[in-house]
Amino acid sequence: MRVVAGTAKGRQLAAPPGGAVRPTGDRVREAVFDILGSRGGVASLSVLDLFAGTGALGIEALSRGAAAATFVDHDPAALESVRINLVKTGLYTRGTVVQADVLGWLASAPSFDVAFVDPPYAFEGWAGVLSALRATMVVMESDHEIDLADVRGDWALEATKHYGGTVLTVARCQPVAGSRGGA
Repeated sequence: MRVVAGTAKGRQLAAPPGGAVRPTGDRVREAVFDILGSRGGVASLSVLDLFAGTGALGIEALSRGAAAATFVDHDPAALESVRINLVKTGLYTRGTVVQADVLGWLASAPSFDVAFVDPPYAFEGWAGVLSALRATMVVMESDHEIDLADVRGDWALEATKHYGGTVLTVARCQPVAGSRGGA
């Protein structure tokens, strides 16, 4: 696994030992950033990497010019990989690493321009995450399409793309007066 583009292009990324973390592959990461590129890219934006694992999505965003990235995961081994990867890529000054339960952390989290949400494929808490998330755009990675119909909030589907067993769902927050959503 490597950084696909930007200032850290080609740098190898470390993953924690064992199979607990499923890093986003190079091909899928490239597709994510192609989708975001067609919507203005990530340069100068603040990004959030939830269920960060190795931090590959947030690090890719930093490499492509994001102003700052926050990495949230509950697993200390995964977060150690994020820290190592931030140092290996020279992007550590723009990264913040947070060890926390994602849903608990979101309750008081700031707003972000783009959020990457890549939980384990067995994850069933999409409605809770999307209801609490404050971001302008969210990129979700799963093994199935995410149905936004049952989600409290103002998320409008932008794109759904299939890459083998991986499904990317991209949504934009369309805030209405008095809503919590959006950046």
